[in-house]
Amino acid sequence: MTLRTLRAQAEARLREAGIDTPELDARYLLEHALTLTRTDFITKAEQPIPDDDAARALALVERRAAREPVGRILGHREFWTIDLALNPDTLEPRPDTETVVEAVLAAIPDRKAALRLLDLGTGTGCILLALLSELPNAHGIGVDLSPLAVEAAAGNAARNGLAGRARFQTGDWANGIADRFDIVVSNPPYIPSADIAALEPEVRDHDPLRALDGGPDGLEPYRIIAAELPRLLVPGGLAAFEVGQGQAEQVAALVEAQGLAETAILCDLGGIKRCVRARNGL
Repeated sequence: MTLRTLRAQAEARLREAGIDTPELDARYLLEHALTLTRTDFITKAEQPIPDDDAARALALVERRAAREPVGRILGHREFWTIDLALNPDTLEPRPDTETVVEAVLAAIPDRKAALRLLDLGTGTGCILLALLSELPNAHGIGVDLSPLAVEAAAGNAARNGLAGRARFQTGDWANGIADRFDIVVSNPPYIPSADIAALEPEVRDHDPLRALDGGPDGLEPYRIIAAELPRLLVPGGLAAFEVGQGQAEQVAALVEAQGLAETAILCDLGGIKRCVRARNGL
């Protein structure tokens, strides 16, 4: 079997399984299994693939056909300009979350300022680490209820050369945090409890439930965090949250009720209202 034939077989299997991006997913999986580069698919297309190597690659394809996400299979996921390792206690970062990073960066007049950041429910550390990668003099703290998530985030900071400016700790939202920050960010659980069973298998069966379930209406974590913002943020400090579809106006109202102002709602690339940003006027 040549590389070209193996790739075609992998793509056909994923297409048959109803995977939305069979060509892309097959390429990622074969690159990983066979230690290939993107160029190799052109320059080595007719190269024979040993049977053992082909079987190993096709085993990964079968996992994807069973709706396990590519990032879970590979054990890592690209986000913004960084690469993040995953574990079972971390939500897999998604492009939608980059909207929060963009929203924060757009509101910072001086990216070289010595800013202090707080990321609540940090997971892989994706939002905090992406921001630190763009803010060379900033430092940040990431908090997560899961010790395994904290372990992953700390490893990701080291993986991306940011360990000197990022600290991660276990905690229940902002409980025990006494400092004040220039920026508070969060991608909290926001799926209403009753909606979780209907999620795509890639999410429902592979992301940690604790990172998905936002309570009966999906807004419970926002209520908790919003109530803490006046004491967490310096005067003029910035808060930014990822929100679920249809939640932006409600989350904006929650932060405004705590005295925050200059509220903005920003859309992701799909046009969905994905981020709420506001400033502390106190």
